Parts: sequence; C-alpha cells; structure tokens
Amino acid sequence: MTQRQRAQDFKALHQTGFIMPNAWDPGSALVLADIGFLALGTTSAGIAFSLGKQDYMVSDPRLSVSRDEMFAAVAGIVDCTELPVNGDLEAGFGDSPQAVADTALAAVALGLAGCNIEDKPALRDGLYEVDLAAERIAAARQALAAQGADLFINARTDAVLLGEGPGAAIARANRYLAAGADGVFVPGVIELEAVRRLVGEINGPLNVVLGLSGPAGNAHDLLAAGVKRVSLGGAFARSALGFLRQSAVTLRDTGGADFTRNEISGPDLNALFARARSTSQSVEPFRVR
Repeated sequence: MTQRQRAQDFKALHQTGFIMPNAWDPGSALVLADIGFLALGTTSAGIAFSLGKQDYMVSDPRLSVSRDEMFAAVAGIVDCTELPVNGDLEAGFGDSPQAVADTALAAVALGLAGCNIEDKPALRDGLYEVDLAAERIAAARQALAAQGADLFINARTDAVLLGEGPGAAIARANRYLAAGADGVFVPGVIELEAVRRLVGEINGPLNVVLGLSGPAGNAHDLLAAGVKRVSLGGAFARSALGFLRQSAVTLRDTGGADFTRNEISGPDLNALFARARSTSQSVEPFRVR
C-alpha cells in the first residue's frame, strides 16, 4: 500500500469518527492493531519515556528527544503495520514556517498518513502568535502541494491547556483550518457541553484526547457528540509504566508476582507478532522530489 493510499484512507475516517490509540514502539503498535482499531497514532511522550528522556517541555534541549530520534521511532511503527499512522510531531521541530514544511515532507517520506503540528513552542512559555502559527500550517500545506503529496495535517492548539479558554481555541482552530489544516486537535476539553460547543463552532474535524487528566470522559460519548477523532496521547504509555512501577513495588515489599495474571503469554505474543509480520507489507513511501 502506498503512502498516498494510507493518507486517503486516514482522511476518510474523519467523515464518520474513530478511536485512535497511540503507540510508542512496534510491539505496542502491533498489540493495538490486533485489537481491531482502524488507525494508530504515535505518542511523542511515550517515545520519550521509552528512551528514558523527558517529554517535550525540556529547558535543556540536549535532554529532549531529537528530530532524528523521533523519526527513527516513528519509522519503526509505520513499517510494522498496514494501518494508517498519524505522527505526533510536536511543534514541527523548528519555529519557522520552513522548518514545519520540511518536517511535513519528511513525514510523507516516512510513510505517515497524517501528523500533528502544535502551536506551543518547546522551549518557551505561551503559544506562537496566531499569525505565525497559521503561517507554519500554510507553509506545510504549500510544500506538500508543490510535491503533489497527501498528508492529513492535524493542527493542535494548546489554548485551553494554557488557560486562554475555548473561545481562543475555536478562533485559532479556524485560522489553522483556513491556512490548510485538515483537522484540529484541542487537548484539555473533555466535558460534553464544551465539546459540543467546539464541534458546532469549529469548521472542520475535531480531535480530543482521553487520559490526559485521568479517567474522565468516554470515547463513545465523545464520538456521539460529534468528535471525529478520539486519541489517547501518552495515556497507554504512562499506564504501562505505572503498572510496571506498582508491580515492582509489590514484588519488593511482598515478594509476590500476582501482576503476572495480566500478562500476555509468550506464545501468544510470538504468534501475534509472527502473524502480523507475515501479512504486513512495508509502506511504499512518497518520493519527495
């Protein structure tokens, strides 16, 4: 399957609505794909944690996940499954519109069907000024168009997370859609009344995230309210590490290994991975000219 086909299939999912769990390595991706989801996302947080690094807002850039490290991890996920994959590409690995354009083209070359680009700089407080944020989206779209490439751009705004409120998020979302985004992602909104307002006032598909602030919310209810994509961000990765830590504490304190009741057996994992690897075909990437 070509990258373009995956991008088109992924875009079509946003017509009806879907749940998109987020993987951090090929193993987690294959387990999630085996459940029957229609698409997968990557999680920059989960990838960072799997590398023993901090997530995104790192004061010292030497301690953060580099663009090359992130792309290597994302490529491993894309290559292990035939499902469309959306890449969490943070703020595009650069402030300038050109940097975001370059990242979008690199995403296509990796075989991604879509990507998130956010309006929160990694190393500064606050959001990008709205005109610059829109220019960054426009530059990515123009670069893709110039190459004849297809990629679902999901423009993320952190306006709600930073306390600017839903009105600011709606205004930014519509600017980004007008600039060339295919959909918008507004983390921090989970209550159905607020979600319905966003659905009604945003001029494109809305993505919200479960698990950012604990167990609140229900994916099926969010889809019924008009959300087109429900993602999990780093929730599965954090939960897996939480389970590991709590199980290790129990082992240390009691000597017990009851946590193994929840494991997937070695033979079952071997069979799952063998089945997936025997049927999957590496995505044929788009060749950037």
